Amino acid sequence: MLSKILAIGLLTSSICYGQSLGDVARENRERTAEDAAIAPPLVVTTADFPKNTHANPAPSDSQVEKGNQAAEQRSAQLSAQRSAQQRIAQQRAAQQWKQQILVQKAKMANLQARINQLHESIQAANGSVQFEGPTNRYQARQLQQVAQIQQQLEIQRIKLDQMQDAARHAGMHSAVYDP
Repeated sequence: MLSKILAIGLLTSSICYGQSLGDVARENRERTAEDAAIAPPLVVTTADFPKNTHANPAPSDSQVEKGNQAAEQRSAQLSAQRSAQQRIAQQRAAQQWKQQILVQKAKMANLQARINQLHESIQAANGSVQFEGPTNRYQARQLQQVAQIQQQLEIQRIKLDQMQDAARHAGMHSAVYDP
């Protein structure tokens, strides 16, 4: 009895583990997208070959010209595909640089907002009196936090400068490294 229950349990667990139709469709779409990104194969038709190879071993001038034109067209198509792929790769790289720089700027803005918030809370505690130094332990801790956050902000600013310089050296447009 126990062995029957165990066998049924094993069979149903293997059925439940199967790949869903959505997963299969997603993988198929990814494969076709990758195949489309690769240069299409060169199609050779019977029109590219001479009609009778035994009757006339030397090709005529018109056949040579057609062959040369076909070869030029193929090379032009391949170079156009290569340049299109290079443009796509450059656009992706530009988007990645821009996204990284924007994330870095958001980090810096967040740190600056925290500094401003701490300064406001210290100033609010002192009221209208001009602030010269901490009046209690809590304010002293807040000033230490401000100093630490300012150090973090300076580190993040250096990182941003390095990222922008790297994007400039990579040949990116100013709209990418200074959005």
